[in-house]
Amino acid sequence: MPPFLFWIFSGLMLLFATMVVLLRQPVSSALSLVVSFLALAALYVSLDAFFIGVIQIMVYAGAVMVLFLFIIMLLDLKAEARRKFQLPATFSAIGVVVIFGFMINKVVSGFEMGKSSFPAILHGPKNDVWHVGDTLFSYFNLPFQVIGVLILVATVGVVVLSKRELK
Repeated sequence: MPPFLFWIFSGLMLLFATMVVLLRQPVSSALSLVVSFLALAALYVSLDAFFIGVIQIMVYAGAVMVLFLFIIMLLDLKAEARRKFQLPATFSAIGVVVIFGFMINKVVSGFEMGKSSFPAILHGPKNDVWHVGDTLFSYFNLPFQVIGVLILVATVGVVVLSKRELK
C-alpha cells in the first residue's frame, strides 16, 4: 500500500474516533465507531493481514456494533446535555495530552527495531487462516471456550433484562 493511503486511513480512523467522543447523539457516535473500525480494517489489509482485516469488519464493525446499536435503541438514550466550559479542566486535559505525547515520542524514538523493515511473509502450502486456527485451537482452546460461554451468558442476560413485565 502506498504511504499516502496509510496516512489517509490513519487520519480517517483518528478523525472518526475523535467524533465518537465529541458527538452528542449516541447513534451518531456508534456510526462513527463503525467508520473507525472500517479504517482500522483497511490498515490491517495494508499490512497483508487479510484475515484480521476481514474479521475486524465482520466481528467488530458488524456484530459488536449491531449489539451496541441494539442496546442504545433499547435503552432509548437521548442526546447528552452540554456542560459548562471549565477552564482548569481544559488546561489539565491539554497538559495530560502533551505529557502523553512526549512520553510516546520518547518511547518510540528509543525503539530501534521499529526503524527497520519487517521480513516478507513466507507463503507456504498452508494459508494464514490455517495458522490462526491451528494456534487458536491448539494453544488457546480453553480460553476460547470460556469466552464463548461468557458471550452466551451475556446474551441471556440482555434478553432477561430487556423482557417487559406484564401488568
